[in-house]
Amino acid sequence: MAIIRWDPFRDLVTLREKMNRLFEDAFTARGDERDLVASTWTPAVDIYETEQELILTAELPGMEEDDIEIRIEDSNLTLKGERKFEKETKEENYHRIERAYGSFYRSFSLPPHIDQEKIKAENENGVLKITMPKKPEAKPKNIKVLKVKEKEKK
Repeated sequence: MAIIRWDPFRDLVTLREKMNRLFEDAFTARGDERDLVASTWTPAVDIYETEQELILTAELPGMEEDDIEIRIEDSNLTLKGERKFEKETKEENYHRIERAYGSFYRSFSLPPHIDQEKIKAENENGVLKITMPKKPEAKPKNIKVLKVKEKEKK
């Protein structure tokens, strides 16, 4: 069973976004493209650690590499991008639109033991994977415990 850190603010942000959509739907004309595009979204992110590296994965379905910006500045990793709504059919043919579109911005503090010069990113099947290797001195070391011979009694 994975341990997932509960973030009460994420629930508040989600509630705020739902309330905003509710009011926008009530006071905006139906079929207006702004309703479809104006929503904000936050991609889901997992961060885990191995002995060699710290790995961040983000769900970015339908996004190309050119639509994603990754920046490292002052020990902060920033993900930025925009998922655009592309009309494939006429608006009046839609029955429901649940996927969120728009721009996103996520920022994460990097621990000091990350080698920022060797960070790599790849995007495969809508999942962005950022691999952040640890500096050699930060990797765990095994230390062997030696027996100390008893001093001869006087």
